[in-house]
Amino acid sequence: MGTTGLTAQSYGADKTQEMSAHLGRGVFLSILIGLVLLLFHNIIESLGFGLLSIKPEQYELVSTYYRIRIVAAPATLCLMALMGWFFGMQNAIYPLILTVFGVSINITLNLLFVFKFDMGVAGLAYATIIAQFASLLFALILLAFKYRSYLKAAVTSSIFQFKAFSHFLKLNLDIFIRTICLTVVFALFYKYSSEQGTTILAVNVILLQFVNWMSYGIDGFAFAAESLVGKYKGKQEPESLNKAIKLSFLWGFLIAIFFAFLYLSSGEFFLSLFTDDAQLIRESLPYLKWMYLFPVIAMASYIWDGIFVGLTASKAMLWSMLFSFLLFNASSYFMIDWFGNDGLWMMLLLFLASRGIIQSIQYFIKRESLA
Repeated sequence: MGTTGLTAQSYGADKTQEMSAHLGRGVFLSILIGLVLLLFHNIIESLGFGLLSIKPEQYELVSTYYRIRIVAAPATLCLMALMGWFFGMQNAIYPLILTVFGVSINITLNLLFVFKFDMGVAGLAYATIIAQFASLLFALILLAFKYRSYLKAAVTSSIFQFKAFSHFLKLNLDIFIRTICLTVVFALFYKYSSEQGTTILAVNVILLQFVNWMSYGIDGFAFAAESLVGKYKGKQEPESLNKAIKLSFLWGFLIAIFFAFLYLSSGEFFLSLFTDDAQLIRESLPYLKWMYLFPVIAMASYIWDGIFVGLTASKAMLWSMLFSFLLFNASSYFMIDWFGNDGLWMMLLLFLASRGIIQSIQYFIKRESLA
């Protein structure tokens, strides 16, 4: 995300050397972090499994997947940096091609490894890392095909120029801490679900896919906001910037209404796509009501994230996340006790809603300095 915002601003300002430097810094940092993850994978495993409250009977399965999957960390992060750079260059086609390419390989290998070769969870992990490395190779081919001059300049540019690199690191550190908080919230959501029993855990895992579908739909316009808002900030065209923000919210709201109506009219059908267990479907039905609310209430937080990335307003993103993170954790002391699993969904909805509200306040208070 940090690469997208900075690259989009440089694109808008027509600063070719900066665009190349952002490419080099993004790739370098992603490979470095990926190698650190590999180096400390045992510690990360212990911390993560403790946070997720992995049950003893599940440990071997989860550990098998994790220890294979972590091998692709450098490739995964590098692919993210390249996609972020493509978005910053106002090229949404390449990320689409790469996503379809990677997912197609992953699905094909999942079916082959699990059903043909009976490799179980290890097969799922191997399918993913092969898809990630293949996608990275394809991304590099696309990069060389269209952006060869930028690629050469990225190699020879002063990516370690102290002031620019420090700014790049600070921006990405803010986003990194913000993303860690987001990840921990969902990890805690799984933990609190697990503590309510296997059935509730299964119900919530399925319903979170509804939330994911919604977020993917709205995120499309959030990604567009990252690119366009960054470009217009770089061009110093406030009228175009404000128009991009308004259109992002308009389309985000329309998509949210679409998903809310879709879940309201076909929620039970979608449940049947994830499980054929009649009891599990019955247990899920009382919580479908939250799916009707999530798209509309959570929409603002997704769109504001895209806008703030384009503005490279990482501090504002971080502070809104920290407040909402604390609110989520504070509410956990009584919401589940009072309302059970409904309370857990209320906590997650409150977390997303508060982020949207705080980001709205931040933007309208600091609009001049942010834009």
